[in-house]
Amino acid sequence: MAYTSHIIDSALGAVGHTPLIRLDRIAEQEGLRCNLLGKVEYTSAGGSVKDRIAKRMVEEAEREGKLIPGHSVVIEPTSGNTGIGLAMACAIKGYSVIITMPNKMSLEKEAALRALGAEVVRTPTEAAWDSPESHIGVANRLQREIPGGIILDQYRNVNNPLAHEYTTGPEIVEAVVSTPASVGRPSSGKVDVLVAGAGTGGTITGLSRAIKKKHNKDCIVVGVDPKGSILAFPDTLNIDGEGSQYVVEGIGYDFIPDVLSRDPADVDQWLKTADDESFEAVRLLMRREGLLVGGSSGSALSGALRWLRSDKGKSIAQTQGANVVVLLPDGIRNYMSKPWFLKLALEAEPSPLAHRIAEVLKTSKSDVQTGADGLTSRTPAL
Repeated sequence: MAYTSHIIDSALGAVGHTPLIRLDRIAEQEGLRCNLLGKVEYTSAGGSVKDRIAKRMVEEAEREGKLIPGHSVVIEPTSGNTGIGLAMACAIKGYSVIITMPNKMSLEKEAALRALGAEVVRTPTEAAWDSPESHIGVANRLQREIPGGIILDQYRNVNNPLAHEYTTGPEIVEAVVSTPASVGRPSSGKVDVLVAGAGTGGTITGLSRAIKKKHNKDCIVVGVDPKGSILAFPDTLNIDGEGSQYVVEGIGYDFIPDVLSRDPADVDQWLKTADDESFEAVRLLMRREGLLVGGSSGSALSGALRWLRSDKGKSIAQTQGANVVVLLPDGIRNYMSKPWFLKLALEAEPSPLAHRIAEVLKTSKSDVQTGADGLTSRTPAL
């Protein structure tokens, strides 16, 4: 949770104010001399970066008179995290919520949504965004037919990027600027590179505007998009894997949301990532930095490391004091039943320590289970 020195009125007061953490062990392993920093969004009240836009969209709709207590029903198509943020906000404020969500999204997200009082409608993952069967199409139908129904629409709502321009970006800048440089920890005193994944695109667009317009116009913003999505620019980047399904949740789309700026003035460069490298980067963040992040955080880190190895990025990588910020959108809470995580956590090769434990306890072969049966090494209780 976000920390504060005083009592707050509700969980909405604990949205944002997330830590910027040094990823020194990964940086050392990768031979980086720059400062590699992670903006860890799972510490927000609802567990993700999307809490910020949910809070702002609801509060601005209230100010504009679009949400009416006792009448309005908030309906939103989402990959899950925006829905959780909206369900949290609406639980506090007393609005009914309906979330439409593709089948590929995790059971944990649905469970969290239902726990917060939301109704959840699943839709075919393979349905095109403009199909009546898609999560967007179903939400539109429900909005037309349910009295009081309103779609706040994260894909078009200007409060999506504004939430990051006014909160996430300034938090990053403040953390970098207020941390003094030292001999052991040099710093340029500014955000030199920002790396973030794109789903609706509101996060990377708002962050870019906050940093480039108000802090460092020369900051390099790198967007990360999964193979199979079409958000990266130029469009030729999207040819490899075009139309293919990807497992990572919360980033990538088969259409360009209105809130995403693909203008090179906002996003300097795009990189495409694959599931395998994303999940390997999740493992790295967990094992090296102790951060229990979700798959899209792995996408952002793998993109950042690849960019830092590239011709464009290697000079920054070897610059002491350069600050490279990676946006880590959510935590592992939402993905603990997903096959990719179970494989990572429970099917790893037994460590030398596990072998030593078995030897000390004289555990029989049948008591030490490895990846062959889906479990990591384990020993019986004494």
